[in-house]
Amino acid sequence: MVSKLVDEITQFHDQCSILKQINWDTTKVLHEIRNSGCLPQDSDSAYLIPDEDLEALSPVCETLPTIVVIGQSLYAKVVVVNQILGEAVLPDGDDIDNSESWRTIRLKFGPRGVSLVLPDSYVLASTLSSFEREGQCVPRSDLELKNGDKLDPALASSVAEVTLPHPLLKAGAQIVCSSTGLDSTTEQLEQNVKAYCEGAIPIVIYAVEHEELSEQDVCQLSHIQALDPDRSIFFAKCHRNTQDSTESDREFISGPLNQSGSDKISQQLCDLGFLSTDTINDSPAKNENNGNLTMRKSEITRLKPKSKLMNGISKFSEFETYLHNVLQYELLVGASVLNEHHSRILGMFIATAYDLQRDMIITPKRLEYAKKKEEELFHAMMDSASRKQEEIKAEIRLTITSLTPKLVEEAAAMEFVGVELTDSDELVNSSDISKCTYQLKDLLLKELNKSLALKLLDSVQCLKESFLGTLQRCIESLESYDKEEKSKEENIHAVSAFKQILDSAYQMEATTRTVNLARFLFEKIQQALTMLPRKTPVKVDVEWKKKVSLDLLANLSDSKLAKNLCSQFKQRLRNSHDSFSASMKMIAMYHGGRLEKTGNGLEKVRKNYAPKVARLVLESTSLRDLILYGTPQMGREIGRGQYGVVYACDKWAGSGPCALKSVVPPDDKHWNDLAMEFCYTRALPRHDRIVGLLGSIIDYNYAGGGCCPAVLLVMNRLTRDLHHGLKNGLHFSIRLQIALDVIQGIRFLHSQGLIHRDIKLKNVLLDNVHRAKITDLGFCKPEAMMSGSIVGTPIHMAPELFSGKYDGSVDVYAFGILFWYICSGQVRLPVNFEQCASKDQLWSCVKKGTRPERLQQFDEECWKVMETCWHGVPEERPLPGSIEITLQRMSERFQNQKKAKRK
Repeated sequence: MVSKLVDEITQFHDQCSILKQINWDTTKVLHEIRNSGCLPQDSDSAYLIPDEDLEALSPVCETLPTIVVIGQSLYAKVVVVNQILGEAVLPDGDDIDNSESWRTIRLKFGPRGVSLVLPDSYVLASTLSSFEREGQCVPRSDLELKNGDKLDPALASSVAEVTLPHPLLKAGAQIVCSSTGLDSTTEQLEQNVKAYCEGAIPIVIYAVEHEELSEQDVCQLSHIQALDPDRSIFFAKCHRNTQDSTESDREFISGPLNQSGSDKISQQLCDLGFLSTDTINDSPAKNENNGNLTMRKSEITRLKPKSKLMNGISKFSEFETYLHNVLQYELLVGASVLNEHHSRILGMFIATAYDLQRDMIITPKRLEYAKKKEEELFHAMMDSASRKQEEIKAEIRLTITSLTPKLVEEAAAMEFVGVELTDSDELVNSSDISKCTYQLKDLLLKELNKSLALKLLDSVQCLKESFLGTLQRCIESLESYDKEEKSKEENIHAVSAFKQILDSAYQMEATTRTVNLARFLFEKIQQALTMLPRKTPVKVDVEWKKKVSLDLLANLSDSKLAKNLCSQFKQRLRNSHDSFSASMKMIAMYHGGRLEKTGNGLEKVRKNYAPKVARLVLESTSLRDLILYGTPQMGREIGRGQYGVVYACDKWAGSGPCALKSVVPPDDKHWNDLAMEFCYTRALPRHDRIVGLLGSIIDYNYAGGGCCPAVLLVMNRLTRDLHHGLKNGLHFSIRLQIALDVIQGIRFLHSQGLIHRDIKLKNVLLDNVHRAKITDLGFCKPEAMMSGSIVGTPIHMAPELFSGKYDGSVDVYAFGILFWYICSGQVRLPVNFEQCASKDQLWSCVKKGTRPERLQQFDEECWKVMETCWHGVPEERPLPGSIEITLQRMSERFQNQKKAKRK
């Protein structure tokens, strides 16, 4: 058993070293990201791991596993310690008196010896008996606490530190055996247990000697449980060798209790909540949901080890399983904490990439749209001003006619200000006639100008609103980018000017500037004044006011006035258009510089930060999978590609048969590509048309650990690929169903925001009933994360791939080529491509429009699907959903034809 315990401790430390390295790399990468300056300042805290999660990591990364032995009696504790070590290190025997007082014993790795150590690790100068020979027990006198020692606080609190060159201790474990005699009170035991478990990964064993727990035992266990309700305890029965011992003493209870109520200890532990009568399943859960990179806290809690009761020291080998579960759970918690934050931060980067790319696509379109809309508005309103001059003329005449009675009455009732009149309404000073005329002019001008301006506004309001609604929103969206850079004054001026133009450029106000009647009224008033006798006193009574007002209104020229209004309106439009165009140039310059920075930030996210975080996700997820399921067993080689070898595996993580894709990334670029592939594939929800990824393991000891580690990607194993299937012959109905399966898989990937970029025969796998699944998502990425690299298989690559700017339609193009093979039922290269001597020549032919030839067996509908899918213009290619409908219709038609032939 000792060797197995050593293996468990060694494995724990190996995996703990991996966890520490991942944690260190995480700190380094996040520090680099935060100092890069490419993140908004308000989101900086989002790229940190919270303190409470760091506290969950520290016990695993910074402490040693410590086996803490407490119990009912000194005898039972000594037996347990010796059983763990596999030799009689502590003096045992039936003659041990449980009334003896022993110190706390701490066993550590080192040269054989014993020393007294204070809690602060200060070694006391004390004469202890010799403990040097192998196989010799620690002298009892070195462990006993004598009456005289109890009077000295230093000696009373000292710990007997035993150092041994034992393999278990050398592997990195330590053992603590609680003191006896000093634990006479519950408070003292509680304090000691708390001290033993601090700064360690505690594996607590409670040694039981008697048939039942005493009241003091129950009280002590209750207090220990209160310290940490989630802590499990391994209860070990160690009865003395007496005639009363029975066979049941050697039974071991694990999981459901298989004993009746006669087992008092079992019942007592159930009452205390340590054991349960329900079935306890400590085995890891199957990895059924390959859509989750992170494990929920509830899933981790379910895997937490439960307390166990062992009947009989002969069954102590079960402690190995318990130790394994405790240590693996601690590692699982640490790995899951890191994995949760790795996945969260990667998701943030992908979302950021989407936002940045959307900004780079939408902003130029918004600028172009704003220019276009303003141009349309300008020309439409200019045309309206020209076409509506006659309408405006009629409107002016109608307005003057309808307002004449009202204006005349208002003029007649007007009281002149600053003018002295006689009782007969004659001017005392004839020079005041100009004041009267000007006041009368102002009255008529104000009322008539307001009415005409409102009429003109109504005539163009609908036209203005039809343009300005969307233009307003477009400009506001462009302005919003500047709010994040208020320190840049020149940018604020540009965007503010842009908004001010919108507010004022096309606003028709009822002012004298809009409908300028002053000149016309002034001329009429001057004409009226020249007709008045100059040598007689001027009488400005009601009749005079009416006569002058009627004369002015009757002699207004509606044609000249309409022409003047339209001329003013056009000039104002021109001024607004010129101001708008000038502001648009400033805005375009501002956004041009901003988008250049955005593009640089997007490249950093795509090529640097996201891949680094993805690698952390791969490492933390692989460690978690290793903890839960262990290393898969490689079988025979079943495939080999450019980037790895595929092996068979009978079963792993409760699933089988499996395929292991072994990849050894030679450099950081390949590591990044593999990590991104892993994250996209593992994050996909389960789908029948996609080969799901079950898990991953990183073999750090690959080739002796002297070179790059190997990554094992575990996935479901199918029978063969489509290339092999077509070579061996498949009926057309089966091939049509395969095509339908592939397009459904492509449609699913696109619905998840992913583009496969390498749809071909080898990447379509078939199960034992010839249903297809898409595999090898090595080039699969979200559109926002693609940097324009040229990837894929030459014959299946769309022409726009060579430009570096493409979207999901490249998968539709590749499907069109794949459908040619499916309909032809062969794997021979199309004749049109056989003449190409190299990939460059083939790509040149594709860009010029060369496509596979039409074969005799292609009906019109099949050929139309191919032609539309491989259309040279991406926008002209059909969507996967419409292709699926077409294929379903073809399949139904074919099935109906088969039924008709049978009849």
